[in-house]
Amino acid sequence: MDYSKKTFEHLFKDSYPLMYRMAFSMVENADDAKDAVNQVFTQMWRGKPKVSDDSVRGYLLAATRNQCLHILRQRQLQRQMEDELLRQTEASRNEEREELLQALQQAIDNQLTEQDKRVLRLHYDEEMTYQETATILGISTAAVNKHITRSLAKIRETLKIAK
Repeated sequence: MDYSKKTFEHLFKDSYPLMYRMAFSMVENADDAKDAVNQVFTQMWRGKPKVSDDSVRGYLLAATRNQCLHILRQRQLQRQMEDELLRQTEASRNEEREELLQALQQAIDNQLTEQDKRVLRLHYDEEMTYQETATILGISTAAVNKHITRSLAKIRETLKIAK
């Protein structure tokens, strides 16, 4: 094959549409298909392989196919790396959450009175209002508010959580 600029430009113009359609059918993305075809022509121009005029079309299609397979492998590798990173991040978050829950339970067990614990359990775990909690425990709603406010302040201080 003759690698003169004019001959190569003619080859590019004649072959690009077919190569692009093939690449697009494989990678299903316009930008990736363009990149694949352009990469083939770039490598061909730089390497100037000895290809006969009769087999240049087959050479270009095979090179395009190979370039598309390379792109697909890269995508797959990228997805695998992203999935692994997501798994690691999720595991780390779960671990941090578990540590925080353990610290919270320890703060509740060690810092709060039994009455504080009962008030928190009814209000947060059982989702009762201040009035319902007060009625069950036989205390005023103001006392419920006081227990909750004081308990949360102790927990924040123990865990060093900002308000």
